[in-house]
Amino acid sequence: MKELAFVWREMLTEKKDILVSILFGFIAGITAVALFASSGYLISKAALSLPVFALAILTAVVKFFGLARAVGRYFERIYSHRATFTILSNMRVSFYKKLEPIAAGLSQRYRSGELLGRIVGDIDRLQHFYLRVFYPPIVFILIFLVTIWFTVFFSIEIACLLLLGVFFTGLVIPGYFSWRLRKKDQAVRTLRGEFAADSAEFFDGYRELKIMREIGNKKNALEKQSNETLVAERKAANAEVFHQAINSFTSLFVAWCVIGVGSYLVTSEELNGLFLAMLVLISLTSFENAVPMAIIPAYLQDSIVASKRLSSVKGEQRNEVQGKVELPQEKPFCLAANQVTFSYPGEARKALNHVTVHIPAGGKTAIVGPSGSGKSTLLQLFLKFYESSGVEMNGDLTQTLSQEKVWEVTNVVLQQNHFFSGSIRDNLRLAGETLTDEQLRNALHVVQLEHLSLDYNVQEKGANLSGGEQQRLAIARALLKGKRVWMLDEPTSSVDLLTERAILNHLLNQAKEDTILLVSHRLNNLEKMDQIIVMDSGEIVESGTYKELMEKKGYFYEMREIEKSVLL
Repeated sequence: MKELAFVWREMLTEKKDILVSILFGFIAGITAVALFASSGYLISKAALSLPVFALAILTAVVKFFGLARAVGRYFERIYSHRATFTILSNMRVSFYKKLEPIAAGLSQRYRSGELLGRIVGDIDRLQHFYLRVFYPPIVFILIFLVTIWFTVFFSIEIACLLLLGVFFTGLVIPGYFSWRLRKKDQAVRTLRGEFAADSAEFFDGYRELKIMREIGNKKNALEKQSNETLVAERKAANAEVFHQAINSFTSLFVAWCVIGVGSYLVTSEELNGLFLAMLVLISLTSFENAVPMAIIPAYLQDSIVASKRLSSVKGEQRNEVQGKVELPQEKPFCLAANQVTFSYPGEARKALNHVTVHIPAGGKTAIVGPSGSGKSTLLQLFLKFYESSGVEMNGDLTQTLSQEKVWEVTNVVLQQNHFFSGSIRDNLRLAGETLTDEQLRNALHVVQLEHLSLDYNVQEKGANLSGGEQQRLAIARALLKGKRVWMLDEPTSSVDLLTERAILNHLLNQAKEDTILLVSHRLNNLEKMDQIIVMDSGEIVESGTYKELMEKKGYFYEMREIEKSVLL
């Protein structure tokens, strides 16, 4: 059961409600048995023409057990469902806390539809663990222990029959079907995950599929996946229904055996005939609690697989942050990489190979190179998207810094920036809730987006903005944040050259004394940088000022000449 450790931890936080719900569940179950037992005894006694006061007492007992059963069931439902919903809420919060530190790298490890299926579907399925898996066996065992103990006083043979029925309906049959359902449920879960991921990808890439005239092929593939999933789900559902039928048949078979054995004992005068109806009704009522046992295997397997999938969502193993190293809030600081070698998780290829970089406080550094040279990877290491030794900020290794603290003190513009559904104002105020409309308009003016109203509605992911507008809006957000260290990854790759020059000039003027790390594949507008680092295949091939590199006429010079010829 170690796969369910995630669920057990959350259940332990609700011990009180769990214990109270089990208590009231036991009361509801045992009073139901007592209700039918007293009813059977009342029927048998009434046939003997008892005095009215005796019948009144027995009737009052029956009414008392009926009321106690209703009250017990009412409070059992309240506490069990409150515990379930609280546990579910705790699991969502716990899983979110687990996702938050690794959110930046999730998209590189999981498809969006698959991740959404885990966050929503798998956690929802775990709500059944307490109500359908953990709770029923406990109540079932408690009720039958008391019932069998009570039955022993009347007939050991019938008590043995009940014990045998408990063994089959509570252990043998659920265990057998749990073993059978394991492979089927795994197949269903895998098909569901793949279908969810492919469906999300279909909608995200609908425009490209339409352009390439592949909508029909992709749609047919999805329909095939859907049919395979439905067939697998139907088979699993049929197996579950068959299991319930077998369990119900076994329960009724035990009741028939009680009738047969009880009748024999009565005719042989080993059992008082007054108690036969009572024992038969006890058998029928007790085994009503065996009905939930029939669905335990399906829900148990479902919970195990869901818990496994949630536990498997993890980022790169991070070293625990030692101490409380702080980064300056109001002044720039230096960045350094000392002989850094890094490979992405699961890849043998080295994205960086013995890279050494030093960016002094207030320095302006550009990292350039062809696509795949490792320049964005280096920036991501500074931002702690991934862990690597040898990376320093303000003289401290990043292993001693929390990821949140690094992001808090930096202005970051990445290649892909997220925009939420809402107004321009809402998206800009992510940089600070107290920013005034005048400050927001000034930032838009700097990035030449003054034509956009603050009330202009931005669609999810900035779908109604062009690529250049998205980048400029992200730069405006960074300008408003106002920190003293800048991390810019291709911030103007979709912006025209004139607008790019204007924005970068303003940025350099505003951040005159700030630390700037600019990653770019464009080589123009770099004349004002203090140093330019040229990378290729994960290694540094050249470094120096713009003037030095041009005079050297090496790798950078050749790339710049090629760029000039293309632009001209």
